[in-house]
Amino acid sequence: MNIVLTGMMGTGKTAVGKKVAQKLNMEYISTDEIIEKDVGISIPRIFEKKGEPYFRDVESKAIKCVAMLDNLVIDTGGGVVQRSENMEELERNGVIICLTASPETILERTSRTNYRPLLNVDDRKDEIRKLLKKRKQFYKRCSRMIDTSHKGIEEVANEIIKFLSEGKRK
Repeated sequence: MNIVLTGMMGTGKTAVGKKVAQKLNMEYISTDEIIEKDVGISIPRIFEKKGEPYFRDVESKAIKCVAMLDNLVIDTGGGVVQRSENMEELERNGVIICLTASPETILERTSRTNYRPLLNVDDRKDEIRKLLKKRKQFYKRCSRMIDTSHKGIEEVANEIIKFLSEGKRK
């Protein structure tokens, strides 16, 4: 079984994913890292040179590959939920957990870097709100939603592990 983390950028997927993998002695994998390796350029450059539709197609291919593996903590991009085929692939052998945060928290966390192509706009906070609203219906499909706004990495990782252990007892 895989543990799949999704959610908006800046919600802690990478840090939490690595911590959960460490605690459960599982391998951590990032679909964004796979995409960058396969395409040979960074995510921002993919968006700039080839556009978001191309990125989403490559992302779906990466999802299909990692979903066939086992015993992974998979960190996916936040938009992966928008394609039902991605979710179907991930659900076959995984529990999908969505990390959320307030727009203010996401803005603060993502303002530390220019690595967020979807936020290369004048009003980043407004864009975060729009993306959250657009994706909300898709995130509801996840097995669990955890708001990371006021929680540390360790606390969120422990919450995920507790949720998984409770699910196995049912």
